[in-house]
Amino acid sequence: MPKKVLFALTSHGTLGDTGRSTGFYVPEVAHPAAVFRAAGYEIAYVSVRGGEPPRDGYNAEDQVQADFLADPDTVAALSRTAAPGELSADDYDVVFYAGGHGAMWDLPGATELAALAAGVYERGGVVAAVCHGPAGLVNIRLGDGSYLVEGKQVSTFTNEEEQAVGLTEVVPFLLESRLAERGAKITKTGNFAEHAVADQRLVTGQNPASALRVAELVVEQLEAPLEAPAA
Repeated sequence: MPKKVLFALTSHGTLGDTGRSTGFYVPEVAHPAAVFRAAGYEIAYVSVRGGEPPRDGYNAEDQVQADFLADPDTVAALSRTAAPGELSADDYDVVFYAGGHGAMWDLPGATELAALAAGVYERGGVVAAVCHGPAGLVNIRLGDGSYLVEGKQVSTFTNEEEQAVGLTEVVPFLLESRLAERGAKITKTGNFAEHAVADQRLVTGQNPASALRVAELVVEQLEAPLEAPAA
């Protein structure tokens, strides 16, 4: 059976009190989706509130994004995403938290979505996140009560990048700092350069430029042969 990837998307469409709109960052779904399709995986979508989530960052000159949103099946799926409570962790091999600044407002408190991701992880699946998508990781706890990110290498949109885009005082918290508080071992590179890391089936990327690499690492994690038990 083909592997199944569940993209987790924000339902939050306003950028604080700036008057600007936000949502899930389209290239952070389009580019990974192309990698997963090439690997023969099935793709589904969930959002915090279900229904059609708000979008941000679409660039029609990027052919991968244009093809993604020209696909009628994708358009239909994005118009009616599931809510987390409608889904079962048993049905998915990957939960992939996409970014977009909207994620900062609703992913941390999305308890049903966090439980779904924890369930996928604890049955041997992969949890992935890119850019602001790791906002969905900050409150995921495993069955033993520990945070998913605790003791693992994690890459995320950095405090320096938040400052560079002028939103340090707009976002409800600094994502890098919050993940570090949860025990994550933050790994990063220069502003807006590609950087992604895999650690114990948790795959994370720093920014939009890292989204494709995150997907490649997810495939590597899923296709890695299981270690043989010690004799």
